[in-house]
Amino acid sequence: MAITRFRPEIWAAELLVALRKALVYGSPAVVNRDYEGEIREAGDTVRITSISDPTVSTYTANVTSVTPEELTDAQRTLVVDQAKYFAFFVDDVDARQAKGSVMPEAMRRAAYKIADGIDQFIVALYTGVQSANQVGTVAVPTGTPTAFYDSILVPLAVKLDEANVPTDGRFCVVPPWLHGRGLRDDRFVRADASGSTQTLRKGFIGTAAGFEIYKSNNAPLVTGDDYAVLAGVNSGISFAEQISKTEAYRPEAKFADAVKGLALYGAKLVRPDALATAIASQT
Repeated sequence: MAITRFRPEIWAAELLVALRKALVYGSPAVVNRDYEGEIREAGDTVRITSISDPTVSTYTANVTSVTPEELTDAQRTLVVDQAKYFAFFVDDVDARQAKGSVMPEAMRRAAYKIADGIDQFIVALYTGVQSANQVGTVAVPTGTPTAFYDSILVPLAVKLDEANVPTDGRFCVVPPWLHGRGLRDDRFVRADASGSTQTLRKGFIGTAAGFEIYKSNNAPLVTGDDYAVLAGVNSGISFAEQISKTEAYRPEAKFADAVKGLALYGAKLVRPDALATAIASQT
């Protein structure tokens, strides 16, 4: 009889690489790593001390008796309390049949998943921003082309100005749909209207209202179709990574290549007054 069930298979050499969202909140534009060196040297905790402002009083010659005051201190704690790992193997037979570079791509995807988790962990700290720096507690409608600039960016900038936050290095992270609405505003897409020739000629948001604008799918969903917009400077949140390693090995009981990775990290909202938030509604 004829042999009809044998079908040789060919696996494509080029893998279909997974789509990845941009990771923003863990970038140097949004967080600082001022205390990371101390954590990596020893321990998993850094105690950050701040002192109160001295009182300034009026002095009258031959009248005022100068009495020094005792300054008080406050302490914040940055703890490396997040531990994430991955571990997987690729059998030698499977690797041979797959033909493509399975292991390197799998390692890249695993590392990305950890980084994505870090991004989401950091942005969750937005809830600790001081109430005075919040653009209200009700979602701001952004249905009109100018609402993003007029009702989100400008009020955020004012909140930061009132909190004496430096203008240099200000960032603002928005969800992609809000970024898209901004593209309908001439102040973003026309260089002559925006006053900038840096990146706006290409049709995407670069700088506006004193902010470097970033977009992220990790922008927090508050409720329904309302999303949190975070703005400020990177001194507001400190991030530290104590261990980040990847090890390749051959499992004893398998003919396979294996990889495992570990990341220990933590983040702290050290300056709640250096950030501002707004809630943007898609309606």
